[in-house]
Amino acid sequence: MPYRRFLTGAVLSCLALLCVGGLFAAKKKKTEDMTQTLALPKEPPQVAVGETRRLVFHVSPLSGKGPLAQQTRDALRALLRLNGGLPVIHIRAFVAGSGDVRRVPQLVSEVFGDKRGSLPSVSVVRAGGLPAENAQVVLESISVAKRDLSSSGLDFIATEPVTAPDPLSSAKPLLLKALDQLAEKLNGQSALAVSCFVSNLSDAPELTSAVIARFPGAAANIVQTQRGPGQALAICEAVARGNKATAEKLAFSGTRVAFGSEEKDAALSFQRLDRDLSSAGASAANLVLTHIYPLSASTGIMSRKLLLATRPGNTSPITVIPFEGLAAIDAGFALDAIAAVSQ
Repeated sequence: MPYRRFLTGAVLSCLALLCVGGLFAAKKKKTEDMTQTLALPKEPPQVAVGETRRLVFHVSPLSGKGPLAQQTRDALRALLRLNGGLPVIHIRAFVAGSGDVRRVPQLVSEVFGDKRGSLPSVSVVRAGGLPAENAQVVLESISVAKRDLSSSGLDFIATEPVTAPDPLSSAKPLLLKALDQLAEKLNGQSALAVSCFVSNLSDAPELTSAVIARFPGAAANIVQTQRGPGQALAICEAVARGNKATAEKLAFSGTRVAFGSEEKDAALSFQRLDRDLSSAGASAANLVLTHIYPLSASTGIMSRKLLLATRPGNTSPITVIPFEGLAAIDAGFALDAIAAVSQ
């Protein structure tokens, strides 16, 4: 009997150890499953293409709730509601405050990768301010409708900078002059989208109202370029139905950063942009609009001069607007472009 009790106890002990071991293994496997590295979201493409006559333009509503990541996600979802869930091919983001601008393309990938398959190209710069308290980001989107909306094509228009020496002076008189310029260039065409950039937003409600009143129905955006600009500034750009961009498709690039402020750095960034456009069937010879975002006036002058020298004969608009910051600490400027895709 003692031997039988000993044998029974030994068997029970073994079974208990097996059960514990099994539970430990199951728990370990579960833990390993839970800690597996998730796949990183895809990076947005450097260039995205859309049908010219089907392009739709929207600007995200401003919100002061939460940090940059929350505001960006909210803005992206708002754009999807505004465009009725249409495919978005390009987003230009203006980030104010101290949030990391590099997070914006990642957030675009997270939101659109889950819901819409193909990703838009993304341009992102740091601005000096937005016309709403605690707002950290505003997004301009370009989507593709299911049918033609602009039968003859589109016009991309930009004004010359309107400036004044005192950076603290009201931006309203300058903005009104820029809006006059824009209306003259539009020549009676209805604007589909209008973006204006000013040196300060001290009278933000009046500035916003001026843009909306002048171009009702357009997707309107107004941004302060720098926190401490060297001079007062106003410059506007618009998209309208027209006949200057008549190619079947347009290519929209994301921002290309020039690492440095010398001519060789600018030349390298232009070469990279040209390769990006070429990969989408476009070229520097077919530019429709180019944005240069320098961090200083001198860098802006240099980059514009070099851009013109490397693209002789191209008369498409070029905007050169100094901004607060870019997605790289050692950047001198960034640029993006819109170009016609060859047939």
